[in-house]
Amino acid sequence: MRILLVEDDFAAAGACTHVMRASGFTVDHVATGQEAVEMLKHYDYDIAVLELMLPDIEGYEVVRRVRVAKIDTPIVILSGLTRPQAKVRAFSVGADDYVTKPFDSSELVARMQAILRRSKGYSESCLRVGPLELSIDSREVTIKGQPIHLTGKEYAILELLVLRKGIVLTKDAFLNHLYGGMDEPEMKIIDVFVCKLRRKLQAAGAKNLISTVWGRGYMLRDQAADEAHVSLAQEAQAMGSVPAGTAGASVAA
Repeated sequence: MRILLVEDDFAAAGACTHVMRASGFTVDHVATGQEAVEMLKHYDYDIAVLELMLPDIEGYEVVRRVRVAKIDTPIVILSGLTRPQAKVRAFSVGADDYVTKPFDSSELVARMQAILRRSKGYSESCLRVGPLELSIDSREVTIKGQPIHLTGKEYAILELLVLRKGIVLTKDAFLNHLYGGMDEPEMKIIDVFVCKLRRKLQAAGAKNLISTVWGRGYMLRDQAADEAHVSLAQEAQAMGSVPAGTAGASVAA
């Protein structure tokens, strides 16, 4: 998961970054509101953690500008202001959560993980696709109950595929997710990561989970759901409701 941390206190930013990275997040840090707006406009972050009192633009205004720009990245406000009016104002301009300082680092991480799950349409931290189980909180992956060792990049790719199951993801999307537009390697590195990830999944008994969509990118497929869909389509075709040939898909395992 890629996080944008907006904090002008560099000591506080360093502490937050350490905690977030220890929890498996990739963190980009900026110190001003204007930088935050520009970064959120140009890059696809999973969540933004925003200090309310910034040197150039108040945090409320940052949130307002981001929402006016139709950017729906979840935003968590960090602030020393504890009065209810401050919290109400933050929520009214579009913030998703409000954490008062001082805060416990484990609570902040737990709140971020809960918001991320909700934003992706999941209520539980353990995500399942066929024989695969992925825990967002612990970053553990199992196949049929057996743990699978993945590198950080392999896990990040698999996590993105699981969270966007059934959606074709371009190589640009993977590069942005892994590197945030900064010091990106050549695009072919994604093919290398996916190839290694496939080998590990297949060796553990999860074959054909990741499909190649020619000329577009990669997609995670739920075989059980696909089979159920095909079965329904075939039944409908047999009844004369669906023209022949519509149950296929232009993807390659």
